[in-house]
Amino acid sequence: MKKIYQFVVVAFFALGVGDGLSSCAEADSDFVAFVEDDQLNSPNDTVYSLMGIVNKLQAVADRTILLGELRGDLTALTDHAMLDLQDVANFTVARGNAYNNARDYYGVIQNCNYFLAHADTALTKRGVKVFEKEYAVVKAYRAWTYLQLAINYGSVPFFTEPILAEKDANPAQYVHYDVKQIANYFIDDLAPYVDVDFPDYGSVGGVNSRRFYIPVRVLLGDLCLWAERYGEAARYYHDYLTRQGDVHPTGNAAVRWMTSEFDAIEDAYAAQFALSSAEVLTILPMESEEYNGTVSRLRDVFTSTADNNYYYQATHSAAYDELSRQQRYVLVYNDPVSQLPDTVSPPEAMVYQSESQRGDLRQQSIYTLRSQASTSTAQSAVRQSCYKYQSAHVNLYRLQHVYLRYAEALNRAGYPESAFAVLKYGLNKYNIDRYISERERAAAGDLLAFSEYTFLRENTMGIHSRGAGHAEADAAYIIPPCATAADSMLYVEDRICDEMALETAAEGLRFYDLMRLSMHRNDPTFLADKVARRNGATNYDAALFSLLSDPKNWYLPLE
Repeated sequence: MKKIYQFVVVAFFALGVGDGLSSCAEADSDFVAFVEDDQLNSPNDTVYSLMGIVNKLQAVADRTILLGELRGDLTALTDHAMLDLQDVANFTVARGNAYNNARDYYGVIQNCNYFLAHADTALTKRGVKVFEKEYAVVKAYRAWTYLQLAINYGSVPFFTEPILAEKDANPAQYVHYDVKQIANYFIDDLAPYVDVDFPDYGSVGGVNSRRFYIPVRVLLGDLCLWAERYGEAARYYHDYLTRQGDVHPTGNAAVRWMTSEFDAIEDAYAAQFALSSAEVLTILPMESEEYNGTVSRLRDVFTSTADNNYYYQATHSAAYDELSRQQRYVLVYNDPVSQLPDTVSPPEAMVYQSESQRGDLRQQSIYTLRSQASTSTAQSAVRQSCYKYQSAHVNLYRLQHVYLRYAEALNRAGYPESAFAVLKYGLNKYNIDRYISERERAAAGDLLAFSEYTFLRENTMGIHSRGAGHAEADAAYIIPPCATAADSMLYVEDRICDEMALETAAEGLRFYDLMRLSMHRNDPTFLADKVARRNGATNYDAALFSLLSDPKNWYLPLE
């Protein structure tokens, strides 16, 4: 794509951090700019400044994914991984690590603060506020960036006005907010813009510019989840999915065995991660060439490329392998004799072409290995492709993320049957009426309102069916009788946690998901135990469990 213009009429926040931010830090004067004409009141001003914020977001794109993925339980590094990546995975990140630079997040925030302080929001044309759409987009960028800061660094300096003087660039003078405080602040800050549409600048570098923006309702749902305001979270996710004129059914993309002999696979799953897919809701656009700016290196981490001499640096972990293999695959087919529907699963003793075909099929759809004769010993002859990294851009939100978090919110709000239905059946009027009890339907009310004219049996599917066959027909995939409502909620949350792993592995969400679920439970050992098992059940890392049982060790040191 063409180089995105930087917003140059802005003061940048220079974090002179160290010693836990307790010392009197001095700002680097090179980061401070003074502006004579600071009003943004023309279309060119707002377009260039908004694209400048997108440019600053490029600096945090890769690390957002890698910090969320490598610290979780679903990814293992190879012997060829860079030392900085190894330190991330081992929770030994120190000063100078390429993935530990809070200044880049504050660079985004400072640009956002400047825009919000100086955009002429009163300017109207034919009764319409000219810059309201850009204003809402920037509010969302700022909230998202602060959320990333908090979940990666813990308690962080918080300010919402632009820093325009060197004397104001000392982080010690600002209040520190943790993730719940940040979430609660931005829920109120964003709520007035929930119905503001995206601006449309047409195609930028071959990508529809509307895909650069974060849906405000989805972000509000995320903030409510972190704030443990579960009913509100469910409301925001539901209303995003069902908004009249812009509905989002799950779709039917899946990878499946085609026959009851389990000898051929049909794969419509991997294509969901392509830039052209309607599944992808938001991207961080990156440059295609380094001379234009910031290029994503995620493909060099997860995929064999010429730049890494085909030595991929990260792959699926033993814990992910075990979880995937443990899933029960169920196929519904018409019996050739009776011509009646029947269900069948692969026999336990079945010999597969690859063990990655055992159980859930999503992993084998996403990760592939091939042998390649090499003319040089410097190049790997075993090459991996990870189809979640097909483009030069970074996928930030996709549709199934929203459905999984909607299930998380419904469950915590007291509707476990509804949450489980997201996994097993998919939500439409037919499935809601048939599989959710009358008592829960009445309690949930319009949180379960899905138009029978747009959410159809033909376009709705349980997320588990994307890799485990016809989950709706699996008699073993149920909520078992539980002693208490709290037990039912925890059981369903465990299934949601597993589904998050199966559906979103390698996408940079896992550590954050485990962190959030641990906070819901007020139990840091939930996260610690999962990560300690990432090398497999027989290679439990007791030292890592002990380290992560203290939430202080979940966060990076501010640099």
